[in-house]
Amino acid sequence: MSTRQIHVFISHAWAYSQHYDTLATWIFKEPWSVGQASLDFHDYSVPKDNPIHNAPNTQALQQAIFNQIARSHVVVIPSGMYANHSKWIQKEIKAAKDHNKPILAVSPWAQEKNADIVVSNADNHVGWNKQPLINAIWNLYYAKNK
Repeated sequence: MSTRQIHVFISHAWAYSQHYDTLATWIFKEPWSVGQASLDFHDYSVPKDNPIHNAPNTQALQQAIFNQIARSHVVVIPSGMYANHSKWIQKEIKAAKDHNKPILAVSPWAQEKNADIVVSNADNHVGWNKQPLINAIWNLYYAKNK
C-alpha cells in the first residue's frame, strides 16, 4: 500500500473559525485511504493560534500565508456568505490561482446561499459532508499529480 502526502490549506475568515475547526478535524484527525493508497493529509493552513499572526505587518502576514498556499496541493474554502466580504479570502483565492493550486469550495452545513467569489473560482464544490470532502480533495490532488 502506498502513502500519498497531501498538503491542504484551509482558507477561512478568522471570525468564523468553527468552519476551519470542523474541516480540520475531518481531514487531519482521521485515517483516510483511497483504493490501495493511504492518504496522509498535512495542514498548511493558518488557524487563529498560528504564530504567523505575529507578523510585523500586513505585507509580512500576506507573504507568510501565500507561502503556505504555494506549498499546498489543494486549497479548501468554506463558501459561507462572509467570504464575499473577506479581503483575506479574496487574496487567498488570487494566490491559489497565481500558484495554479486547485480550489475546493465547501458549502457550510444548512447554508442555502454560497459566496459567489468562492464558487466561481472553485475547481470543485461539495456539501458539508466528510466523505465527499475527502474524495474531492483526493480527486483534485490526483488530477494534478498523476
